[in-house]
Amino acid sequence: MKDVEHSLAPPDPLDPLNSEQLSAVEHTDGPLLVIAGAGTGKTKVITRRIARLIERGIDPGSILALTFTEKAAGEMEERVDRLVPYGYTNVWISTFHSFGDRVLGDNALALGLVPDFKVLSEAERVIFLKEHLFDLPLDYYRPSGDPTRYLSSLVKFISRLKDEDVTPEDFLSYCDTLEEGEGGVTEDLMKERRELAGAYAKYEELMARSGYIDFGDQIVLPLKLFREKPAVLKRYRERYHYILTDEFQDTNYAQSELLKLLSGERRNITVVADDDQSIYKFRGAAISNVLKFQESCPEAKVVTLTRNYRSVQPVLDASYRLIRHNDPDRLEVKSGIDKKLVSERSRGGAGGEVAHLHFDTLTSEAEFVAKTIEERAGEGKRDYKEFAILVRANADAEPFLRALDQRGVPHRFSGSSGLYSREEIRVLISLLKVITDHSDSMNLFHLASSPVYGLKAADVMPCNHLSRRRHRPLFHVMRDVARGKDVPAEISTEGVETITKVVLDIERLSEMALKESTGRVLYTFLTDTGYIVSLSAEDSEEAVDSVRNIARFFEIVSHMEQSLSIKGKKVQTMVEYLTLLMD
Repeated sequence: MKDVEHSLAPPDPLDPLNSEQLSAVEHTDGPLLVIAGAGTGKTKVITRRIARLIERGIDPGSILALTFTEKAAGEMEERVDRLVPYGYTNVWISTFHSFGDRVLGDNALALGLVPDFKVLSEAERVIFLKEHLFDLPLDYYRPSGDPTRYLSSLVKFISRLKDEDVTPEDFLSYCDTLEEGEGGVTEDLMKERRELAGAYAKYEELMARSGYIDFGDQIVLPLKLFREKPAVLKRYRERYHYILTDEFQDTNYAQSELLKLLSGERRNITVVADDDQSIYKFRGAAISNVLKFQESCPEAKVVTLTRNYRSVQPVLDASYRLIRHNDPDRLEVKSGIDKKLVSERSRGGAGGEVAHLHFDTLTSEAEFVAKTIEERAGEGKRDYKEFAILVRANADAEPFLRALDQRGVPHRFSGSSGLYSREEIRVLISLLKVITDHSDSMNLFHLASSPVYGLKAADVMPCNHLSRRRHRPLFHVMRDVARGKDVPAEISTEGVETITKVVLDIERLSEMALKESTGRVLYTFLTDTGYIVSLSAEDSEEAVDSVRNIARFFEIVSHMEQSLSIKGKKVQTMVEYLTLLMD
């Protein structure tokens, strides 16, 4: 390791560090707080700091870097890989939950977990509780009219308790401190709180018995392990001498406590934060974690990054005026830190003004946007791909898409109302619903007229009219047509052939669904109909997206079958779960 300094990749002269960034990168031992505003190069600081530690002779395996998303972790790992020589990249860079999962995997027996424990998503936890509804000690939160009404809220409530490092015992102790009449506490409220405490405890028992954990457990169980097993904590402290955390403002209390335990007496911990960019307050993220870090580490070096490389000054000034409305609940006010950003792009007078435009209707706004894009692109100064329209929700995009279509402006809608609304996935869901319920005429209509079978409207509509007139399921009418019975005169010969294929496929897959897994049934459908082959052969971006979506759907189905141990009715059970999952 002594010669590492000479083998490291030299700093990029086109991407130099400014004085504040350099100060953070060159920090030696002890706690470091980096206040990094938007676009100030925080990821560059973290990755360069990791490379600098390795350059000083620090074992890469003793460095732990934590962030919140797999994408951010991947980007960080890629940058570090470019900065250090081959063979020095075994720095552990991951999300908090991936790190926690690794700790649990290595110490499952010490925590009483089965070695092959499974992590359930929020939707899967709701499904799990639905299966064990009457095992939960619920009365008020299990209304007779809709017993499952509060399950989703109960799952979210338990998640928030875990975010705050509150165990079932802690919550029950809190309930015991409640006194009727004090602070507006009523007897009914006390009863409801105790009911929730009992449900939380039972939930933990049921999950453990089934070998399941949730995302919150990936943080609180390692915390429990470190608190109850000092020898295990010592082992991890000896392994990780330097800890770096990105987006520290988004950590919740449990994550903050985990970092505190891991850093130990060395306190070689670097946290990068900006409370103005916090987006996880709904799940416990708080500015208090940054303030507590300063309180618990008064000797911490504080570096503030205010040079912005992303935006022009007028944009930064407008943003600053807006964010000031959060005062006094901002770090700038609480700690007296100047966080006003200065644009490096505006040096020399570059940069325009921020304009606020007001319209009487949303349609007027959409038409103005479409017209502006058309005019700018028509002048030849801009290309269409240089424009982007941002909307708050997918539903808000419709007026803009309509306005662009009317003006013939080429565009691509990158948003989506969800995987389950995609045409290729709706076809698969329709198939599953039809083969488990032959009376589901709506989904059969969609399946038959989908690109898989391509039954024309002129051939399917007569069957649909006959179904309604005789009050019979559409499948029964189509089955009669396939057998040459009561065939409407309007149906073409080609239509009869297609209907026959649809009916035969449904009958065959219905039989298969009684014995095989959902994944096997779907695979047979996709291969036998040639749908997946036709998509793969189509040379278009939409077809590639469709294949990816189908692969993602298979992953979900496979994960649910494995994690929820679906037995017995197989496909029928999966359809019930998918319906709940989509809800």
